[in-house]
Amino acid sequence: MSYDIIVIGGGAAGEAAYATARDHGASTVVVERDLVGGECGFWACMPSKTLLDAARRRALGAEYPWEWASARRDWMISREGIDYPSDAGHVHGLESSGAALVRGEARIVGPGKVEVRSNGSNPKTLEGSALLVSIGSEPFIPPIDGLDDAGYWTSRDATALRELPSSIVVLGGGPVGVEMAQVYVRFGVKTALVQGMDRILPRDHPKSSEVVTEALRREGVDIRLGVQATGVRTGGAGRIVELSDGTTVEGAELVVAVGRRPRDLRQLGVEEAGVELGDRGQANPDASLRVGVGVFVAGDAAGGLQFTHVADYEGRVAVRAALGGDARADLESVPKATYTDPETFSVGLFVEEALERGIDAFEVTADFATSARGYTIEPLRGSGGPVLEGSPGHVTAVVDRGRKVLVGAFAASPGAAEYLHEAVLAIKQAIPVSVLADTIHAFPTGARVFGNVMADAAKQLG
Repeated sequence: MSYDIIVIGGGAAGEAAYATARDHGASTVVVERDLVGGECGFWACMPSKTLLDAARRRALGAEYPWEWASARRDWMISREGIDYPSDAGHVHGLESSGAALVRGEARIVGPGKVEVRSNGSNPKTLEGSALLVSIGSEPFIPPIDGLDDAGYWTSRDATALRELPSSIVVLGGGPVGVEMAQVYVRFGVKTALVQGMDRILPRDHPKSSEVVTEALRREGVDIRLGVQATGVRTGGAGRIVELSDGTTVEGAELVVAVGRRPRDLRQLGVEEAGVELGDRGQANPDASLRVGVGVFVAGDAAGGLQFTHVADYEGRVAVRAALGGDARADLESVPKATYTDPETFSVGLFVEEALERGIDAFEVTADFATSARGYTIEPLRGSGGPVLEGSPGHVTAVVDRGRKVLVGAFAASPGAAEYLHEAVLAIKQAIPVSVLADTIHAFPTGARVFGNVMADAAKQLG
């Protein structure tokens, strides 16, 4: 059969793609070998945030056993009473939009031509005016001596578990590692976190890393910084991890969460459509996410930032471009959030990055704990009595002195992932700092803390 667009991969980018195609009256078929809805809906964002919410209730003193948390997570990922999630809801949305779904393994066999194999049956051939590749990414598993023999969990196992281990070691201090470490420790699991760099959350502001590190350590997470796993063997509680500083850490289970990398597009046959790939099979898309004549990429497969909101955005841009529109991806103001307690948020450039670009930049910071909003939120300390201080955190802005606009914004505090999107729009539209400073922000909110930072920046600009 022939379609306007063939979408290979039904995750966040693929779902956005078929929805956009529908809005433009284009015929679309989605090829998916696993779950329509992808990683986020079943194994990543949604289950992890559901478990974080349950863990917070427990940290606040509620009677919230793991069995409840597990049951609610299973409800969230449509896995109630079964071993593997159901994607029926996502499939209904796809088919209701007018798109077709073909299940199986896709392989591009020529320009605009895809073969799909399913359960050993004869391949089904699809033809399309444009191809969109959105097959996501896969966990990066570092070559650690003994790791395969000892066994390990990936992030999928980390969010899907139904029974808690007595202890756990998490390799990787990025968002996945720190979020799941907090879930585990709040449910009574002895938890260690190993991070090869000198701080966790290295893509966040250093102040954010410091705030979250302090929170996790206070709750009992054993954080090892600046060390790498050099070997793994069975023994002790289950697995013993040898570290580069000569020490060891052990746990009944081991989670490897050191990052993900785009899937090798050579395995999909993308080159058969006339596309040139990098030496590891990676895409090199242009601003319209085009990698060849009639071939586009979106989401993790595009090789950029690995966030669901980026995948959704890129899926929409790619389809508009595929249908002949002048669509270009603007990825200069992508928000990033981590949903630990406290949350972190970032957008734009660190002051060091701005200076490297030749921007005359300066940084303005407010202590969240001594802000009006910070004072109203009691820190979680488990002290047995009231904690008579504000909730720790910060709000930091990076300002371009020459253009008098915001180029970066960062925060760590309760609610940080929600209240700083004003900065995303400000950076995208180059809104003057004077306008942001003159904007009324409700009292007492985290947004008002940001407004006060803008007022301080305006004073420095003169």
